[in-house]
Amino acid sequence: MFCNQCEQTAQGSGCTKIGVCGKQPDVAALQDLTVFACQGLAEAAQAARSAGVSLGDTGHFLYQALFATLTNVDFDPERFGAILREAVQRRDALAQAAKAQLSTPAGTFSPAQDLPGLVAQGETHGIDSFDTHPDMRSLKQTLLYGMKGIAAYADHAAILGQYDDAVTAFLEKGLLALQQDMDMETLVGLCLECGRINLRAMELLDAANTGTYGHPRPTQVPLGHKAGKAILVSGHDLRDLAMLLEQSAGKGIFVYTHGEMLPCHGYPELKKHPHFYGHYGTAWQNQQKEFAAFPGAILMTTNCIQRPASSYQEHIFTTGLVGWPGVTHIPTKPDGSKDFTPVIEKALALPGFATDEDKGSVTVGFARTAVLGVADKVIAGVKSGAIRHFFLVAGCDGAKPGRNYYTEFVENVPQDCVVLTLACGKFRFFDKQLGDIGGIPRLLDVGQCNDAYSAIQIALALANAFDCAVNDLPLSLVLSWYEQKAVAILLTLLALGIKNIRLGPSLPAFISPAVLDTLVQAFAIKPITTPKEDLKAILG
Repeated sequence: MFCNQCEQTAQGSGCTKIGVCGKQPDVAALQDLTVFACQGLAEAAQAARSAGVSLGDTGHFLYQALFATLTNVDFDPERFGAILREAVQRRDALAQAAKAQLSTPAGTFSPAQDLPGLVAQGETHGIDSFDTHPDMRSLKQTLLYGMKGIAAYADHAAILGQYDDAVTAFLEKGLLALQQDMDMETLVGLCLECGRINLRAMELLDAANTGTYGHPRPTQVPLGHKAGKAILVSGHDLRDLAMLLEQSAGKGIFVYTHGEMLPCHGYPELKKHPHFYGHYGTAWQNQQKEFAAFPGAILMTTNCIQRPASSYQEHIFTTGLVGWPGVTHIPTKPDGSKDFTPVIEKALALPGFATDEDKGSVTVGFARTAVLGVADKVIAGVKSGAIRHFFLVAGCDGAKPGRNYYTEFVENVPQDCVVLTLACGKFRFFDKQLGDIGGIPRLLDVGQCNDAYSAIQIALALANAFDCAVNDLPLSLVLSWYEQKAVAILLTLLALGIKNIRLGPSLPAFISPAVLDTLVQAFAIKPITTPKEDLKAILG
């Protein structure tokens, strides 16, 4: 195996024996083969488009297949076997309907009959097969990882009824590009197009979440717990949480969020449930310790699962695209509903919390409507000099050394500056008491990673108010990355022309020196150094 798609990849170069995430070589090979099978499906889909043949729900299946290959999502080889066979079945059905003769290796690929055979096939379709030139391979990897991020956001949006065929069409185009000879300029253009399409995917998801559950409102979220039975929900999926809240109502169970589910407390239609209580724990990489101490059932709704420890393996459940061998999976019914009875029954059987505990609270819900609702105060604060600068300190958290940089950076941000944050990187500093400036909190939690869309809309609105470009605002982006959704967001920011982004804790291993030089020359992207040095460089 060889995998370098996440920030924590072994020795900063690539995992070759077992993934740092826990991915086994057989799953790595099956994931590579899934991408290859999706290339064949993309070829058939484009032929169907040309012939005027309906794609049906092929787009949503494509999202799910790519999403399953994201870091920390599906570790179950059996489930990949099912995905692969369905991809080929869909490919052949579309080709037949379009009366098309597929000609690429992915278009004519025939899957092996058993898992060992599929694994052997997958071992020949790793990233080394993309291109022999290191810079072209680097750009194709960047494109692929950006597309995986798009697929994750598009899947969440589609589940709630928001779909744009333009997103699917781009994924088809990008998947086929992985098999084609292209020059550097063309591939850079495709990567930036990937960023623009990701903005659309995040827009769809924003519309899906706010249209279904309301616009987030500033909400205080307890960090302690209530005496009673308990369920912990981690991941990103709002619909899973909503269904669980409805099914667990009136059963004497309190529901808590973990990781990137924290912002869910700001949605009116979710927080109306009285048993939706508070937040437990921090970011995904701490789950083995935090889950072991949780006295209830645990539900993983999307990516971020780690190998379950034996102390809680019987208490944890997966749903959606998440999978781990031996862990009970809650399936999706044909109508999209799910029966969370096993999770609820497990929670009722476990002891729950014996007493109440008050550990303070944090405030969430500062999405674009909340922030722009006080835009006049923000603008007045900037014009008066009360607010000198805005920092977007956002992105993924992780276990790799060097991430304390983000804690120290926020701690050292001057008192006349405001910090916006989103995604799980905020757990390095989310409970810091930074005070306010004229009633505006100095720490504003915008939401999940996909709520980068909200942050972008805030920046665009401020730029419009000050009649300037975003790059001329008193705004600096200091980002942390871990997995492929972060790659998609970075490409979105670059596609919007945003410059001087500071990125860490390390630069992606799949970015070649020549590609990095291109990014530096075009966008002035730079690695983080030390908090004090970077603050001095930004603020002067």
